[in-house]
Amino acid sequence: MKRLVRKGVEDLIPYPPGKPIEELEREMGISGSIKLASNENPLGPSPLAAQAVMDRISTLNRYPDGSGYYLKTKLSEKFKIPSERIILGNGSNELIELIVRTFLSPGDHAVQPFPTFLVYEKVVRGAGGRMTSVPLEKLGIDLQGMIEEITPETRVVFLCNPNNPTGTVISRDAMRSFLKGIPEGVIVVLDEAYMEFVTDKSTANGVDLLDTCPFLVVLRTFSKLYGLAGLRIGYGFASPMLIDYMNRVRQPFNANSLAQAAATAALDDSSFVRETLETVREGIGYLCRSLDEMGIEYLPTQTNFFLIRVPGGGKRIYELMLRKGVIIRSMDSYDLPDHIRITVGLPAENERFITTLREVLSEQGIFS
Repeated sequence: MKRLVRKGVEDLIPYPPGKPIEELEREMGISGSIKLASNENPLGPSPLAAQAVMDRISTLNRYPDGSGYYLKTKLSEKFKIPSERIILGNGSNELIELIVRTFLSPGDHAVQPFPTFLVYEKVVRGAGGRMTSVPLEKLGIDLQGMIEEITPETRVVFLCNPNNPTGTVISRDAMRSFLKGIPEGVIVVLDEAYMEFVTDKSTANGVDLLDTCPFLVVLRTFSKLYGLAGLRIGYGFASPMLIDYMNRVRQPFNANSLAQAAATAALDDSSFVRETLETVREGIGYLCRSLDEMGIEYLPTQTNFFLIRVPGGGKRIYELMLRKGVIIRSMDSYDLPDHIRITVGLPAENERFITTLREVLSEQGIFS
């Protein structure tokens, strides 16, 4: 039988999505579960965004604005970046795929740190490309190691800053030095999905670096800070040349009308943004203190999630906590089998996580 799928596709492992809470509760025979696994906004969506969706329901018979005019205009005003340097996507995930489809041909090479966001390698290999993964150095990104892996066949380099799943950041000076070492014509994708949560003022910000590297693409999302994960809306900044090439490949109505309306309204929801950041920062403080009291190792974070090293292995702790209605993420697929990742939730959710973790570890004879 002739080969059915593109070479390399059979070797890919599907991205591991979580089941709906309702289905998990049915299977486990539990109720009242909380989900701290997907780095979502615990407050829900921006109220202004939600109202904008309701206001646009009657227009669903119309195709979306293929140019994304109003949202791109609002983003242009906010970031002081011309609209011709902005591109919209069905989540930043689609923009990652769009970059690969535009700039990487079958057999071409890409470089990423690892562990990092799993979608980069999935998309590259799905397009017939080759990915080199550079191990983290003390759970930080080894920028020099990545430079050394760039070859004449390299077309794209991926960086997630802050990095997922570690929550660590790259400094402004380190990033500038890294970009100077990138050969001409190599696309650097700087994924800043969690940038709004960063409090470390020395952290590199892609918006400030666009003019220092003509082949830099900066990605952002409305999924995290604005609570619009279910609508799938992201955006990117790059040179007009790179945006033009991506627009040639982009589907004409890739950003749906409700997502565009919600995102445009969310950019004006300063009170929701403030409440979200306060909730996350207070939650981080509580979780840090509680984990310190328990003697549990964790990585200081610049995001809305934590990477935690747990006795007994991440997968085992995940399964035990799931039975108690606390849904977290084990890190086996990130090659961190001793770790779990949790989203900072509402105060009651954070407290329940700590209480349940204590119970699980005590029941295993690990913690008393």
